[in-house]
Amino acid sequence: MEPALEAILYTAGESGVTLGELAGILEISESAMRQQLDAYRQRLAADDQRGLQLQQFADRYYLLTKPAYAPAIKKYFAGPPAAGLSQAALEVLAIIAYQQPITRIEIDEIRGVQSSGALTTLAARQLIKEAGRKEAPGRPILYATTQFFLDYFGLNRLADLPPLADAPADTGEVDLFTAFRHDDDQEKATIDEKKMEQNQQHDNQN
Repeated sequence: MEPALEAILYTAGESGVTLGELAGILEISESAMRQQLDAYRQRLAADDQRGLQLQQFADRYYLLTKPAYAPAIKKYFAGPPAAGLSQAALEVLAIIAYQQPITRIEIDEIRGVQSSGALTTLAARQLIKEAGRKEAPGRPILYATTQFFLDYFGLNRLADLPPLADAPADTGEVDLFTAFRHDDDQEKATIDEKKMEQNQQHDNQN
């Protein structure tokens, strides 16, 4: 059964797969499926010859690369760590980087739209992780950036993130939407406020 399980997890990719979906596909009970997943996770973790690990985020399971191989993966991509991420994912990553730990609902409130898909993508790329639960009704999951995030962007600590520029005094808000890019081969994060202002002015003119 393990080969089939591994094949499904690999095919699911960044979307991940739920316990119920796996149990239905493999035609076993959820209890038995959970045992299979636990055993598979332990075997991957114990085998130094395997570059993969099984991780669970919320109710979905993902087959991810082990952090030890991050340098090799970085060389493979040879580009911005956030290459291929949607604007929504970049916005969510910026919010988490500067406001962590933070819940999904808090992220949604800042962006004004739902962020579950972006969180799933960022978790699958090991840029964010679960960081406990907030002591609030429902005990929502808190999210934070990972050590992999720091390594990828050439940061030693979160304090090395560039400071946020203050928004106009009459709004009392801070712009968190950032675009991560390379500049002279040095990774850094910036807040592209001017571009957003230009887009807004263009929209107003139209």
